[in-house]
Amino acid sequence: MNNDPASVRAFFGGKADTWDSKYPDDTPVYEAGVAELGLRTGQSALDAGCGTGRALPALRAAVGASGVVIGADLTPEMLSAAVRAGRDRVALLVEADAARLPLRDGRLDAVFAAGLVHHLPDPAAGLHEFARVCRPGARLALFHPLGRAALAARRGHSLSDDDVRAEPNLRALLAATGWRLTRYDDAEDRYLALAVRLDG
Repeated sequence: MNNDPASVRAFFGGKADTWDSKYPDDTPVYEAGVAELGLRTGQSALDAGCGTGRALPALRAAVGASGVVIGADLTPEMLSAAVRAGRDRVALLVEADAARLPLRDGRLDAVFAAGLVHHLPDPAAGLHEFARVCRPGARLALFHPLGRAALAARRGHSLSDDDVRAEPNLRALLAATGWRLTRYDDAEDRYLALAVRLDG
């Protein structure tokens, strides 16, 4: 799959209707990933590339009724699936490119991005955009319910040294886009990279 927006929409649009049923056991690991953000009542969070919105209920539970939760995705079919699952009741759903978010500067306390960064045509532009919409000290979680090796094995290919999600590559990329990597966990059963938004 190419990472241009049209290819991403075509790829995920065709999978939207069966996405949740294909991965029915992922909810607990999504909830654990959201918990790593350390959100508090009243804060604001974005699920970037939210897909069918599996992280949205956990984000809402973390920030409470007084908080703000936004789910943004490039693929309208994924957002429609989120609505059918009732996740529009816990979050504002927005069709948007992760590299051009319709949010003002410094708006958010956290960004959760599951399985997204390696699908961006320009990961640096996406991470820079996340930094733009976050206040200093905000947290970023780059997440996947499988580690890189397990995901590569599922797809029948091997890991690549130039993978943006590899720790040396990601650490440098985050530093160049306004973030500091604070935790990196690439285990069999999940991938989680946590970062904090730098000042400036």
